[in-house]
Amino acid sequence: MARDHTPSRRRARVIAASAATLALGVSAAAEIPVSAAGKPRGHDVSSHQKHVNWKKAKAKGARFVYVKATESHTYRNPRFRHQYNGSRNAGLIRGAYHFAVPSKSSGKKQARYFMKHGGRWRADGRTLPPALDIERNPYGKRKCYGIGKAGMVNWIKSFSDEVKRQSGRRPVIYTTTNWWNDCTGGSRAFGSTHALWLAHWSPTSGKLPRGWSYLTFWQHDNGGRLPGDQDLFNGSMTQLKRFARG
Repeated sequence: MARDHTPSRRRARVIAASAATLALGVSAAAEIPVSAAGKPRGHDVSSHQKHVNWKKAKAKGARFVYVKATESHTYRNPRFRHQYNGSRNAGLIRGAYHFAVPSKSSGKKQARYFMKHGGRWRADGRTLPPALDIERNPYGKRKCYGIGKAGMVNWIKSFSDEVKRQSGRRPVIYTTTNWWNDCTGGSRAFGSTHALWLAHWSPTSGKLPRGWSYLTFWQHDNGGRLPGDQDLFNGSMTQLKRFARG
């Protein structure tokens, strides 16, 4: 997901966790793969999107949204409350995500900051579990933030444990296949307990990161009919509500 407080190049991301693998086909004229057309549409936003017309987004097909809350242990999206509450008031199922910068501070410290500033979850069927956006380093040439594979796995575990302790849910993990396999060594420590949000801007969802056998969310494009990045949930609307309830 893109940084929202400094200019940056948009980049691919991932979120996953759900009931069945998407078998995806494509039509050149289709906005989304034809075989995925019945899946609940969603999107993710940050302060880049500013004033979102949530009623209009819902009328265009949005059923869920993830809103950026925090980054590292110092940045808060100044539009978070407006976006988070506005989407709920329009009838969308919404959740909050944190952009990780592992080189800045520990996973536990960043999780605490996230929980304090929007990351908490409620079992009301309208709140998605917290999400961890962990991907390519936008702040320098060190692809894995200068952290070794074992250290990165430990960082993610530390973040996840603190989110679980405070919210009762394990975070959804948003990532890309290449980053995950390179920077965690293709860790299989999270696939059975963490939903995957996969970022892959393509007509098909592509190969999953090692450790996961299915995805829950697929970010398939960085623009479309909805504000921000375009996402699909891998299941029915009933399953999406069940997933939100935990």
